Amino acid sequence: MHQAQLWTALDGGRVHCRLCNHFCVIEQGDRGLCGVRENRGGTLFSLVYGKVAALNMDPVEKKPLYHFLPGTRTFSLGTAGCNFRCAFCQNDSLSQSPRERGPIQGRDVSPRELVEAALRHEAASISYTYSEPTVFFELVHDTAELAVQAGLKNILVSNGFQSPDCLDALAPLIHAANIDLKSFQDAFYRELCGARLRPVLSNLKAIKELGWWLEVTTLVIPGHNDSPGELADIAGFIAQELGADTPWHVSRFHPHHMMLRTPSTPVATLETALAAGHAAGLHHVYIGNVPGHDADNTLCPGCGCLLIRRQGFSLAEYRLDQGRCPDCGEAVAGVWS
Repeated sequence: MHQAQLWTALDGGRVHCRLCNHFCVIEQGDRGLCGVRENRGGTLFSLVYGKVAALNMDPVEKKPLYHFLPGTRTFSLGTAGCNFRCAFCQNDSLSQSPRERGPIQGRDVSPRELVEAALRHEAASISYTYSEPTVFFELVHDTAELAVQAGLKNILVSNGFQSPDCLDALAPLIHAANIDLKSFQDAFYRELCGARLRPVLSNLKAIKELGWWLEVTTLVIPGHNDSPGELADIAGFIAQELGADTPWHVSRFHPHHMMLRTPSTPVATLETALAAGHAAGLHHVYIGNVPGHDADNTLCPGCGCLLIRRQGFSLAEYRLDQGRCPDCGEAVAGVWS
């Protein structure tokens, strides 16, 4: 056990967790909605500090990040737990077990050991991913500090439900983030995720202001967030509030978890999202989970020529010259080296 950060003691032995936008008030002996922060005797503890349950070397494109150090590998880690309960979760065995009072899985690994392993494997960055990194904030914070000292970049792959205090604490440590914008309906967030939309929209704007490189992902689910109007609303928000250079990944849903009877997303629906993104003025819209689709490649926003061709998570062709198009000289937004 490790004493948690970002909480306040209340009367009667209760604690107020200030880590995410649920702002849980937790009675003695209880856990927050994430299932991995527990009040013991009026003190809040993290049950997952150093309990790494998933650990891999990944292409950075898998996060997905297409405009941040392309072609490099990222040392990726996650613990059990999540502050959402998405009915469509693609990693429910890791994220949801603690919410059901299941055992906290994971092996003991210290922040220093994680950074040393990342360096040993010649990673360019460390990614906090797989479940929801907000709920293992203390491990993220301590590992990210050491990573910066070692010359590594830090990446957050998140649902974007952090509290302002959490974002402030991570502000100087994180270099890039991929944030899910799951829907543009508050009802979707409440009914399918156990959360709310407005904090996510606020955090997306805050992250952009922090200067982290930001990319946005929407898993398009038939019958839930796939109407042309909603896709246009998401694209418009990204273009107007986050900037036309912000990459938007529209990903294909496959039946999983509690939505096994929901069909996979038709490719035509994803192409509707692609068109909505372009109509809103976005320069870079990508179709995910459809291997070989042309919209997995990066085109120059100036002249439209092919700059990066991808095969799966690998770069088959890379033509950028110090972040610029070699044909017309247009600068392409991203972190290229």
